[in-house]
Amino acid sequence: MLYDDNGISIDGPTSISDSVDQVKRFKSAGWQAELIDGQDQQAIAAAIARAQKSNKPSMIACKTTIGFGAPTKAGTAKAHGEALGAEELKGAKEKLGISLEPFSVPDDVLKSWREAGSRGAAARTAWELRFAELSARKRAEFERRLRHERPPALAKAFKTHKKALLETPQNIATRKSSESVIEAIVLAMPEFVAGSADLTGSNNNKAKSAIAFSAKTPNGRFIHYGIREHGMAAAMNGIFLHGGFAPNGATFLVFTDYARPAMRLAALMGTGVVYVMTHDSIGPRRRRTDASAGRTSRGTSRHSEHARVPSLRRGRGGGMLGAGAQPDRWSDGAGADPSEPSAIAYRCARR
Repeated sequence: MLYDDNGISIDGPTSISDSVDQVKRFKSAGWQAELIDGQDQQAIAAAIARAQKSNKPSMIACKTTIGFGAPTKAGTAKAHGEALGAEELKGAKEKLGISLEPFSVPDDVLKSWREAGSRGAAARTAWELRFAELSARKRAEFERRLRHERPPALAKAFKTHKKALLETPQNIATRKSSESVIEAIVLAMPEFVAGSADLTGSNNNKAKSAIAFSAKTPNGRFIHYGIREHGMAAAMNGIFLHGGFAPNGATFLVFTDYARPAMRLAALMGTGVVYVMTHDSIGPRRRRTDASAGRTSRGTSRHSEHARVPSLRRGRGGGMLGAGAQPDRWSDGAGADPSEPSAIAYRCARR
């Protein structure tokens, strides 16, 4: 991680509000961390090389001057919160030897970028040749997953599941019914990957056949995110954007406060992630004593908050059959499934 340590915030020098030595802070957390001259290209390259050889995560604090080269605004809050202006920009370009022509790219910089862009050409060509050697069935399946298209088997699985529910009705919490739906999805949808922020036993979104994902079990289809609601939601965005996977993550509805920044990004980007938010209480001020819902299950105010997020679809199963019918309509966006006072699912709509 490269940290731009310019010592400036909008209000002025960062020293007016912060005295933390970030290098020591990261070292205390077990990272490799160092401070370098962030305007020395050779120093930056050397630090990156050291980081690449380390078996630890690395933080490189790059000491820089914000607005470097600007005649009067360099190193000041004005370079942070204001436009430089024509005169400051002209002075900075002259000092740095940059063409005064707007939006121009020096030939040496353009050459370097094009060389960097061409490095992977041979590897890409080799991959395409290997891909072409696969059977038509495997190529079609790979491309389907990258397009985030639902497999034909999924609709059949839902039909079978709903038929079974009609024939044998069950009176159970909706998060349990959601669990039974997930069991049906897992068998029909190989790219389905679930996870929970340290509430697996309460969210009920882990299929019985799913094993935990880890370095030793990369084929695992369930991710234990720990108590990291924001990290979970952010990781799900990355998993979806990478392609080939259909991620869903779960926590209590009340804890979506922590995940909200990543959920809003999902809505803006149109990532087709699904959040299963359980333990939403329709009586948030009522003290609950039953075992199925504790004091953290008071998240109903989040419904109105989430309703104000464009492209965030909200679904709530109406009992067993409703819970089983919801997810198959979420093939094109991000969403959540609120199933009675027990589970809710949200999804962001893809554009």
